[in-house]
Amino acid sequence: MNKDSQYLAIIDLGSNSVRLKIDQIKLDGSYQTERYEKRYVRLSSNMGPEKILQPEPIKRTLKALTEFRQICNQYKHLKILAVATAAVRQAKNQTEFLQEVKKKTGFVIHVISGEQEAYLDYIGVSRTLALKDGVILDTGGASMEIILVKDGQAEEVVSIPLGSVLISQRYDLGDRISAPDLFNAIVKVDQVLSKELWLNRIRHGEIVALGGCNRALAKVYRWQQAVNSSRVAPVHGLTMTPDEAYGIMQQLLSSSKSERAKIRGVNKERADVIIGGLLPLMSIIRQQQIQQIQFSNSGLREGLLFRYLEHETSLQNLFTL
Repeated sequence: MNKDSQYLAIIDLGSNSVRLKIDQIKLDGSYQTERYEKRYVRLSSNMGPEKILQPEPIKRTLKALTEFRQICNQYKHLKILAVATAAVRQAKNQTEFLQEVKKKTGFVIHVISGEQEAYLDYIGVSRTLALKDGVILDTGGASMEIILVKDGQAEEVVSIPLGSVLISQRYDLGDRISAPDLFNAIVKVDQVLSKELWLNRIRHGEIVALGGCNRALAKVYRWQQAVNSSRVAPVHGLTMTPDEAYGIMQQLLSSSKSERAKIRGVNKERADVIIGGLLPLMSIIRQQQIQQIQFSNSGLREGLLFRYLEHETSLQNLFTL
């Protein structure tokens, strides 16, 4: 670590996990990732219709953020950008939670809107993958962000308060899957997405998927396609056909939680929410007869980084659509 360098720490407090990414910002405007940390905190767990953050998830989150503070303290000349997404955005006890975070860790966390989150996803994807026409889907724990891209520009930017944790808990998709529960979940997701009539504009087109569950699908696929363990395709830019995605989905559906956790590419911390998390992707593929799925490792955090490099002097500009 060069202690005289400029560093940017981005904290992304999501509904399922909290992540820390520290980049070294070089004089020529380029950057290099120095450290990346992820903790599964499941902050949105059991929020219920009341939308109240619960004590145990809060405790897990504070523990993770305290660890991140200790890491950040190792760096000089460090700028910290901390954002929270759907779980905190929806929480009725948001103010109390953020005050507790600041008191325990010193982090000032900015709660961004769903539209801001979606736009930052677009920035992160569009700067790192070639996508002229198609749709970007980021499925998180408590929301999904969908962006229509036409001629390389974001024409529709939408956030829907439905994600992997909410779907999985509401329809009991955590372990063995029953046909009635799966049917009810599929119907709900289909109903929600069918209201977004603009999605018809990407019929037969391409979708770029990101978010933990979607990336897990890509990781399972790359291991299944790998010739050997030293030649595994990167997730970023990986493509698959709908039929290949359906095949893996069938494998996941026929497995219990413990069996899914043993499938290479599925983290054990995600085994109980991956089914619910993949339903939005599967729904869009079916409804719009998508021809190709591409996966991105870049999203919100990279979007924030790129915006910071462009608008370093104004924090407000980082979140301006």
